[in-house]
Amino acid sequence: MHNIVFENGWFLWFLLVIPLLVAHYIWRQGKANAPVKLSTAGFFADGRKTFRHYLRHVLFAMRMAALAMVTVVIARPQNVDRWQSSTTEGIDIVMALDVSGSMLARDFSPDRLEASKNVATEFISGRPYDRIGLTVFSGESFTQCPLTTDHAVLINLLRDVKSGIIEDGTAIGVGLATAINRIKDSDAISKVIILLTDGVNNRGSIDPMTAAEIAKTFGIRVYTIGVGSRGYADYPVQTPFGTRYQKMEVEIDEALLQQIAELTGGHYFRAVDNTSLQQVYGEIDKLEKSKIETREHSKRDEVFMSWALAALVLIGIELLLRYLFMKNMS
Repeated sequence: MHNIVFENGWFLWFLLVIPLLVAHYIWRQGKANAPVKLSTAGFFADGRKTFRHYLRHVLFAMRMAALAMVTVVIARPQNVDRWQSSTTEGIDIVMALDVSGSMLARDFSPDRLEASKNVATEFISGRPYDRIGLTVFSGESFTQCPLTTDHAVLINLLRDVKSGIIEDGTAIGVGLATAINRIKDSDAISKVIILLTDGVNNRGSIDPMTAAEIAKTFGIRVYTIGVGSRGYADYPVQTPFGTRYQKMEVEIDEALLQQIAELTGGHYFRAVDNTSLQQVYGEIDKLEKSKIETREHSKRDEVFMSWALAALVLIGIELLLRYLFMKNMS
């Protein structure tokens, strides 16, 4: 059921003018047809009221209807039947993704990097109200996408991420620092970094714990994810004959990732396969969604156009009849 309100409702008082105009019209018609005393009415015996006689009243009625509709248009009728939920303030999230060569290990399907990108894409799609950015790191780090609500662009840039686009290595401190630099000036009620890596910090000029201290200073929570099965996995190895896969022990500095998360008020997660990686992002999604403030508000749709079109049609017909069919009438 539609709920119509008027933005300029006070203007509807002008509708009271229409009954006054109708009364004046009736009074004027009565005065124009005042009785005349005649000795005989035989001269008018055959006089009959024609179609035009009645048409002039129809024209007046059409003009009054058009005036009423114009008044409604100026009052701006709006439909507030639909309600929707929106956020007062969103959460800003920067995803720091490890793209080192070891992320091509085959203990995930098809490999760690592609599995991480696929799950991250689902995570982004499920958070339409948040600004999300993307940084990547290996031996060094750079921003792939700044904070944005245009998630379609973000997802396309995420899909373009490949291992080998920057110098190899695992510079966790530099990767975290780059993400911090992207989010530190945010005015969001909640600032979050999701740092995903599969190795041990072995490159970079910034110590990971120093970067974590900086994150804490700016009120940024860091969720850390260690990606890799337990035991051994097939790692890519460059040989004179091309890339070969060799079983190597999985090494993740879980103690460091745990410390970074605890220091900043976040959590550390370990993902050992595709399913557990999806569960990790699901847990982060739940933790952060509880911090979003939501409100209900009405969405107003302007509906004056139909009234305006009807008024124009009536005015057009009235003018057409008056100046074509009623032109010779007094």
